[in-house]
Amino acid sequence: MNQRDYSYYEAHGADVKLDEITSDEYNKQILHRLRDQDLKSIYVCERIDGFDIMEGDDLGWLAYFIGRSESLRELTIDGLYKDEDEGREHRMVHALSGAIARSRSIQQVSVDILSNDGFATIARSLVNLTQLERFYYRSINSNDRINDCVMIGSLLESGINLKKLSLPFCNIGYAGVAALANGLTSIGSSLKVLDLSHNDIDSEALSTLVAALAHCTCLEILDISGNDFSMAAAGLRSLSDWLQTAALTLDELCLRKCEINDEGLQGLIEGAANNCKVINLSGNYETALGLRNLHTSLQSERCRLKRLHLNTSIGDDDAEIFARSLVGNKSLKHLRVDYDGDYGWEHSITLAGWFAFSNVLCDTSTVNNTYLSNHTLQVLWDYTFIPYWDIEYKSSRRARVQYLKLNKAHPQHAAKCKILMHHSHLDMAPLLQWELKCLPLAIGWFERAKPCTSLPISYRCESSLLEESDEEFESRILTAMYQFVRGAPKKVLERRDELILVAAYDDKIAVVEEENKRLQKELEQRDRKIAQLEKRLREIAQAARNALEGEE
Repeated sequence: MNQRDYSYYEAHGADVKLDEITSDEYNKQILHRLRDQDLKSIYVCERIDGFDIMEGDDLGWLAYFIGRSESLRELTIDGLYKDEDEGREHRMVHALSGAIARSRSIQQVSVDILSNDGFATIARSLVNLTQLERFYYRSINSNDRINDCVMIGSLLESGINLKKLSLPFCNIGYAGVAALANGLTSIGSSLKVLDLSHNDIDSEALSTLVAALAHCTCLEILDISGNDFSMAAAGLRSLSDWLQTAALTLDELCLRKCEINDEGLQGLIEGAANNCKVINLSGNYETALGLRNLHTSLQSERCRLKRLHLNTSIGDDDAEIFARSLVGNKSLKHLRVDYDGDYGWEHSITLAGWFAFSNVLCDTSTVNNTYLSNHTLQVLWDYTFIPYWDIEYKSSRRARVQYLKLNKAHPQHAAKCKILMHHSHLDMAPLLQWELKCLPLAIGWFERAKPCTSLPISYRCESSLLEESDEEFESRILTAMYQFVRGAPKKVLERRDELILVAAYDDKIAVVEEENKRLQKELEQRDRKIAQLEKRLREIAQAARNALEGEE
């Protein structure tokens, strides 16, 4: 049925009976909700999983109610997979372009699989959509993607304050990026998310893109995954330089499956690690050499990275090198290290390699090394081919999970908890070279560590980390104080202020020592009584045996 003029729908919109003019129940419900301002999102297509525009005058009424809606926020337009009926697409595009031009509520438009003419019509109507914030376009069937990019560039130059632009799987290449460049420069600080994944972007195109993004100072997410950067070292260096500009606020950089090699990673990683919170490098070709470059960036005090996703084919030695880069890192909270079946990679990290990560989270060799361990990392995805029933691996993984959960749940207490968990005796001798100057610091440390005895941590079940009684913790303090008192020179103890401090703990130590003596005396008395009872039992047993022998 041919679409009527807009004036017809305006004249009959108030009293139209939707039951009589719609071709199926689903379309009727959609139109009812649009008319009643009860619909926020709609999917318009020529297939069964959206609003079906193939029958009656449903399309005309749909366009009318979309244009008048005050609640509709998202509109998705999906064309045909094949150009079997250009007339149908033309009717759909013509109707919806008018609806878009009249709308004052739509903030997101998604366009998928339209002809060049169809997309051009929709793009021109978007210029009037001043409240538009998010635009998604995919042009699998487009025969002139460069012209599409020109249209999008013009849209960006029209003055709209677009926040998100997604053009995945459009294969626009260098020419398409160049066509978008002026628009990206014009849109400036309003753009926050840009998705140009799977677009045949090479090194030259990447450099052009980076230059165009110079004015996008509020960009938060950049996704350029699925582009071949195997020969794009220069482009990746320009990306790194751009990331280090003072005005930039990029949080997330996605470079998944870009075939980035070690040279490319070397050019990229400094700017990326120091200026991005999230980096996805999964599906690339980093080797041990590339990870060494990453090691340097993670060790930098400027590192801003909070989440990192890698695919590698490294072994235990390289895993240990990479793990050590986390020792001094104060920012990374989420690390995912796995393999990608699409490339047939299988990393050869064994129990020894994963133990290196456990050791980084808590090095129990000395108190100082425990203190210098990583107390920031909270999530470690350790995909591996070690059998799940391997006892050693299960034990190592259980320890890793416990440390990770501790870092996440109690970051302010993580270092102190790990020290108390693995060092029952804290040696105060190294502190005696400063005489009693460190005594107040030691006392203060124990007071701050007291909550660690009751902190809960959830691992399969809720439990306490230390499960240490107040008496046991007090014993730790007294043992440490005892070392100070007995190790300090006599002349130091003669100083009045320090003597008062030491005396307070010396009294406690004396009480404990007296209590130990009392308990020791009671134990000795008990042992004597037991010995007497054992002697008496032996005498009774011997008398019984003698009596039995006499009867025989």
